[in-house]
Order: sequence, then C-alpha cells, then structure tokens
Amino acid sequence: MRLLLDSHIYLWALVDDPKLTRPMRKLMTSADEIFVSAATVWELSIKIALGNLNANARDVVAGIEGLGAQELPVTAWHAVQVRHLPALHKDPFDRLLIGQAIHEQMQFLTHDTVLRGYSPLVTVV
Repeated sequence: MRLLLDSHIYLWALVDDPKLTRPMRKLMTSADEIFVSAATVWELSIKIALGNLNANARDVVAGIEGLGAQELPVTAWHAVQVRHLPALHKDPFDRLLIGQAIHEQMQFLTHDTVLRGYSPLVTVV
C-alpha cells in the first residue's frame, strides 16, 4: 500500500505526538511506501511564518526522510484533479492532498472525518 499523510498526521509523526494513535501508527508501519506532499510542507511553512506553529521549517523538510517517507511533488495533474472534487470542504491544502491521492492511487491517511466523503482512498483514523 502507498500511503499519503495528511498534514496533521505528518506533524504528529514528526514530533511523536500522542495524538498519533496506535491505528495510525499501524497503517504507517504496514505501508509499502509513505509519502508527504510538498503541499504539506507549504502549509506547515505558512503556519510557522504566521506564528501558528512552533517549529523549524528545515526540520519539517528533514522529517520526511527521517520518517522513511518520500516527498510527493505537486504536479499540474494533481491540481487539475481538484476540479472533480465535490464541495465538501473548502481547505485548499486538503483538497490538493486528496487530488494527489486520487491521481496517484494512494491511500490518504487523515483524522478529519469530513474528508471521508471524497473518495474510498481516504482512510480516517
């Protein structure tokens, strides 16, 4: 299974937050490949710049490799995929991540129950 992490899941894994539940950890350890989107790094960098996240942007990037994950670049096809999504959610980062998961045929791991309605590829834990 190829697994794309939602921004919150990635952040929790990065800092070993207790919010990263046992089922989340199990899915991550059973995945053949784990991906973190460049869009996630962008979102977290914005939060850092606004003072809403106490973290270092370099650590956010380095954490991808530290978790044994791969960076998933954002492509034009990922962006185009977003146009097919229903208007269930307005967060552009979540919508792009789901577009990436659908285009790349990856499971998308999130804690946000609203996102379940987008695709069977969305796994809410």
